[in-house]
Amino acid sequence: MKELYKTLLWGSILFVMLFSITSCEDYLEKEEEALVSEEVAFKNFMNFQGFIEEIYNCIPDKQKSYWTTSWNWGEDEIMNPAADWHMVNQIDIGNFWSWQAGRLAQNGSWLDKDNADPTSTDKFNHAIWPHAWYSIRKANMGLANLDLMTDATQEEKDLIAGQLYFFRAWWHFQLMQYFGGLPYINEVLPAGEQLTLPRMTYQECADLAGADFAQAAKLLPIDWNNTRPGSQTSGKNQLRINKIMALGYLGKNYLWAASPLMEHGAQTGGSMTYNYNAEYSAKAAEAFGELLNLVESGQTQYSLAEFNYEDIYNHKAAAGATSKYSDIFYTTGQNWLMPGSTEAIFRGPSSDANGSNWGTSKTFGPKVQGLVEHDNIIHQPTANYVNLYGMANGLPLDDPASGFDPNYPFQNRDPRFYHDIVFDGFQYVNASMPAEMEHLRYAGLHTGGLMREPSNGSRSGYFIQKLVPHTANKYDGVYNWSGNLHVYLPYMRLGDIYLMYAEAAAAAGGATYSASNFSKTAEGAINTLRDRVGAGHVAATFTSSPELFLDEVRRERAVELSFEGFRFNDLRRWLLLTEEPYNIKTSQEFDRVEDVTFFEENDPRDARVSNFREEVILTRKFGKKHYWLPLKISDTSMYPEFEQNPGW
Repeated sequence: MKELYKTLLWGSILFVMLFSITSCEDYLEKEEEALVSEEVAFKNFMNFQGFIEEIYNCIPDKQKSYWTTSWNWGEDEIMNPAADWHMVNQIDIGNFWSWQAGRLAQNGSWLDKDNADPTSTDKFNHAIWPHAWYSIRKANMGLANLDLMTDATQEEKDLIAGQLYFFRAWWHFQLMQYFGGLPYINEVLPAGEQLTLPRMTYQECADLAGADFAQAAKLLPIDWNNTRPGSQTSGKNQLRINKIMALGYLGKNYLWAASPLMEHGAQTGGSMTYNYNAEYSAKAAEAFGELLNLVESGQTQYSLAEFNYEDIYNHKAAAGATSKYSDIFYTTGQNWLMPGSTEAIFRGPSSDANGSNWGTSKTFGPKVQGLVEHDNIIHQPTANYVNLYGMANGLPLDDPASGFDPNYPFQNRDPRFYHDIVFDGFQYVNASMPAEMEHLRYAGLHTGGLMREPSNGSRSGYFIQKLVPHTANKYDGVYNWSGNLHVYLPYMRLGDIYLMYAEAAAAAGGATYSASNFSKTAEGAINTLRDRVGAGHVAATFTSSPELFLDEVRRERAVELSFEGFRFNDLRRWLLLTEEPYNIKTSQEFDRVEDVTFFEENDPRDARVSNFREEVILTRKFGKKHYWLPLKISDTSMYPEFEQNPGW
């Protein structure tokens, strides 16, 4: 991983001297020997690539951007009271200003930092807002100087231009999805001149971003290893921008533009939640279709990771497991191998693998009697979100035909439930424990259980083990150096592409719609993911109605992408953020019927419970203004055309 990270920083320090966005006075104070001429900077592939590497370096690692952080801001997650200063709690109380540096008690938001530094290799120094404007300017500088690349082949020129077009669009998209339409900057703005660029509509921005993503897809290869320049770093090109990444974001850009929020504007009431822009939806489906056709015909390095939840549920060591699904999110015992498996499409650098042990990996389990050491910060799934995990037959829990029995609530669930969720009676610790700690071996998550104390246990009745293994505890010690635990969440993976294709196709023409360049229908794409995990196909009762099918697509998206940081933006773009039941967070309450010896001898999935019910922990009181984050007052005060989002 260290070598890959060094490769991503080819010569970039050379270009910081010339192209860092600082004031004219700062630039003029540079020593004469520190200046590099444009002719040298952009002359050949190696030099130009060094200029681009700094943009890669700017991509934040949202899981590890501070000692502890949060990225699940929908109704999917809740944290314990010690984490009240985190973004997830601030979102809960409607304080959307908290994304801005200095608005939290600590510097824990990955959207903004007061110490942002594009040249730094410290994971704490990167954030979306400051780095987006910096990287957009760099991309424009590079595109404006392509004609200076005289000592290069056409292949090298295409690789350079393709990356620049991609990054100009990608950084704009990162801003647009949180703030709405902004000025789309596609030229180098003169320093010192008064800005007057007005904010565009979201869809106007999406059109320009789409053109850049499409151009990048035309210029870039599927695999850098198969190019002459890429052969120089063969085996270390996984993070380099390629055609598949460009097609993926081209489709995502158009699907977001098609979504109800972007089509109809912010409003309360979910009446427009099924009303997408059909033209943008079809364009999104075509982009995803091209990508998926390349994947399924074996022309790419990507494939769906294998899934075998029994290997994880039965506590087999990672090295002996047949499943690589968990490798998308974390790796253990693999010499700090960067997570992603065959499925991760877009990732940024991960400069400090072991650093995740001191933040992310220690914030997913109970702190009861020191079971998991470190800060008393705990990510927990809400019960209302866990209920989206349906049954193994593919039906949602509330479907009369599903077979769900509240007396046996953990039986026959979607296999991803057992991979992702820690529930009552689950064997939390595998290693030997002192006799006085044995009562903590099996998760006590029933009402009044040992792991239900709000301050150091679960407020909701569940824990998450999807992103970090439950063996990251004091006794199993996977978070120790010897465990080689590396945690990283990809920005885009192949499973998401199938989901977005299904949504775009469904919005364009229903469950039976397919793109012109891909044979699978929207329904077929969802069933591909369910086949991967061994869950039942979408039932005919859902495919016969466009609205019911979209509901099932959205539920599938919630389950497959759970806790990966997508839910907040999904609820917003679907115009559901303000609507019940998407504005509540609940706990699972129930009484144990079995005593602890049952779990020593039986599978906790078969445990019988009584009085199974939900209780509301909090209700989020949102209005129309909460569909967009507020811009910085210092920025909206620069000139009248850069106006604040409504309501803020």
